[in-house]
Amino acid sequence: MKVVGLASDHAGYPLKQFVKQYLDERGIAWKDYGTYSEDSCDYSDFGHALARGIEDGEVYPGIAICGSGEGINMTLNKHQSIRAGLCWIPEIAHLIRQHNNANVLVMPGRFIDTDMAAKIMDEFLATDFEGGRHQKRIDKIPVA
Repeated sequence: MKVVGLASDHAGYPLKQFVKQYLDERGIAWKDYGTYSEDSCDYSDFGHALARGIEDGEVYPGIAICGSGEGINMTLNKHQSIRAGLCWIPEIAHLIRQHNNANVLVMPGRFIDTDMAAKIMDEFLATDFEGGRHQKRIDKIPVA
């Protein structure tokens, strides 16, 4: 694991602050691509910044948060090399790593609490990609 990239909009900012604490407590380095407050902003600006950080090799993996998780997830997945998965329970975090080799965990900041976020991150960060038949499916994702 390299440095974990972080991104959020204003609605995801409070949970992102918890994510930083969670990573610090585990000795995991992170880089924050914004936003840096709860002032209203556009999730796409920060989702694209995180995606570029992953594409450029600055960070891996990423964790992104917006109110529902949907907007920043859609933004991230516009990038051909990004496989972002929206998780609200640990079992989904496990599967997006194991079967989809997700490189960004997305969480819905307005719909989960910090206890659930910690469980989701535990699962995401501890799960390895299974490979095999799943790699063939991943290879078919890019359109370009």
